[in-house]
Amino acid sequence: MQATLTKWWIIFRISLEERLVYRGDFALGTLFRFLPIITQIFLWYAIFEAVRQQTGNDQTLLFNYTYHDMVAYYLLSMLARAFSSMPGLASGIARQIRDGEIKKFLIQPVDLVGFLLLGRVAHKLAYYSVAIGPFVLVFFLCRGFFDAPPDAATVVAFVASLIMAFLLGFFLETAIGMIGFWFLEVSSLLFVYMLLSFFLSGHMFPLDMLPEPWLTVVSLLPLKYLAYFPAAVFLGKIEGQALINGLNIQAAWVVALMVACRLMLHFGLKRYSGYGG
Repeated sequence: MQATLTKWWIIFRISLEERLVYRGDFALGTLFRFLPIITQIFLWYAIFEAVRQQTGNDQTLLFNYTYHDMVAYYLLSMLARAFSSMPGLASGIARQIRDGEIKKFLIQPVDLVGFLLLGRVAHKLAYYSVAIGPFVLVFFLCRGFFDAPPDAATVVAFVASLIMAFLLGFFLETAIGMIGFWFLEVSSLLFVYMLLSFFLSGHMFPLDMLPEPWLTVVSLLPLKYLAYFPAAVFLGKIEGQALINGLNIQAAWVVALMVACRLMLHFGLKRYSGYGG
């Protein structure tokens, strides 16, 4: 047991040190990533102002969202997406399968999924340890869009949803990458997934603005828990039993995709032929 823990600690430490060395652009890249928020602020202001002029109501609501709620939601969804996004994970797995690099996990006492998970945990720790400055700056400048701080229970639920969003994003992309055991190229599938994820995760707009039956369809998918759900939890749009149910469903998706990854790895290695490498 101690030897196993020592092995995984060494892998995690090396992954973290590696990312801290060559990822010095985290802070600047994060700051530039927030620049589109300026466009969003003006865009939603124009939309709400047009509605206000038509209705004559100063307290304009669009699908139960005020102007401040909408901007705050966009900021929170960007934060959630920073947790759940896994750049290069699926394509990297498929490339290792195609090139034969994955054979090292067959001859060394290291689990592929565990190795990749520790690498992504190290990546996120390195990212936020450097990018925390830009995040704090942007949220401080936009603090006026957050009408009231959430209570302690909401903060705990929000943090839990972010952690599960990270795990959900990891296992989703890992499963896509392991399709490489059956199809040597997954770039087209990955493109479709990224396109759907961008819209159906709630990154573009709150998903509860969708009409039926699309709202029900999207609610059945795990993508809503990547961005929409954490943001809605923080803003108090999901409360009470609905919040408990949402966290349980998000946890169930994490477990289901984790099992799916294990099964795909098990059956994928049985048909792996070791080409390349």
